Amino acid sequence: MSAEIQASRHEATLILTLSNPGAKNALHPDMFAAAIEAFSTAERDDSIKAVILTGADNFFCAGGNLNTLLELRAKDRIHQSDAVDSLRGWIEAIRDCPKPVIAAVEGAAAGAGFSLALACDLIVAGSSSKFAMSYVKVGLTPDGGASWFISQMLPRQLATEIMLEGKPVLAPRLHDLGVINRIVTDGSALDNALQWADDLAALSGNAVERIKSLSREARDHSLSEHFEVEKQHFVDSLNHRDSLEGINAFLEKRTPHYK
Repeated sequence: MSAEIQASRHEATLILTLSNPGAKNALHPDMFAAAIEAFSTAERDDSIKAVILTGADNFFCAGGNLNTLLELRAKDRIHQSDAVDSLRGWIEAIRDCPKPVIAAVEGAAAGAGFSLALACDLIVAGSSSKFAMSYVKVGLTPDGGASWFISQMLPRQLATEIMLEGKPVLAPRLHDLGVINRIVTDGSALDNALQWADDLAALSGNAVERIKSLSREARDHSLSEHFEVEKQHFVDSLNHRDSLEGINAFLEKRTPHYK
């Protein structure tokens, strides 16, 4: 069996499963274009309210395939740079997708697998799962935005420790540090992520998309700049059909039904 992205639907949720049998779902060039296209589909399809990224066989992703990297090392720097940009395109597709993206992690997320998890909006992880910025173990430096994400999320000393040592960090520690949202029983990360996605699907799609955008952009704005962005989103939301339904439902003491 070859490396692939397996796409499936569960009601309003698109599930993207990393699958590379025998290689702990290590990334392969065949995966990148398929993943980017899947996120493009999620953006265009109004029936999709959330996306879950997970791994097959109770293992999230071991990162880059070292044999592939050896082959890449023999090529010129242009090809090497293009390979790095392929992962960047996948990461940007996750970040730019207007729908919330949930990582459901079992086993381990290492190297670029950790990058993919960090790029997601929310992370659900099995209690014994591990996360490793393992690049340094093979003389490499992070890619896929990993050093940016971890440095945004943690104090410099902690981020530096995780990147310099490359040692696995258990999910409970990352949960305590605020990197992971929910710790669940091993083997139940996907089910819990699906339930969370179902809960999100019941909310205003307009509001959810705008909140994701606000969260993504906040770190790049001064408070003054962000006031203006918030104002525009608020006024646009106030004039959207969802706010009329939501306000009326609240006043009428009923559950809102968003289209």
